[in-house]
Amino acid sequence: MKSRDLLQSVLNGARGRCPSCGKGSLFRKFLKVADRCPACGEDLHHHRADDMPAYLVITVVGHVVVPLAFAVEMAYRPDYIIHFLLWIPLTLGLSLALLQPVKGAIVGLQWAMRMHGFDSHAVSDEHGALLMQPAARRIDE
Repeated sequence: MKSRDLLQSVLNGARGRCPSCGKGSLFRKFLKVADRCPACGEDLHHHRADDMPAYLVITVVGHVVVPLAFAVEMAYRPDYIIHFLLWIPLTLGLSLALLQPVKGAIVGLQWAMRMHGFDSHAVSDEHGALLMQPAARRIDE
């Protein structure tokens, strides 16, 4: 089984490119992953990024915006409307800017680690969920 470069796959996904070839587009809409790569034909529909990208983006944006808001409050004590005008656009902008690259990186990670149907030798059901397989018997038994 050919090994897959983890770092390159994650970086390709973060750039919105196919984790396999790095050329085809990973997304067909803003957050909708294409069913297959238009360049190499790699199946991408099995991914299960689910809510993980949103959790990571919330964590990152929260760790950026909250300390900044506290620092501005402690240093300048601006009115609430100033806080509103500063932090709401920054929060929305950072969230929208990070969501697609983070989702792409997660799909690239899943592809590189052969998770959720990206392993052609794994047995899965019609939804891409992996089924339990009996362990292979040892030859010397």
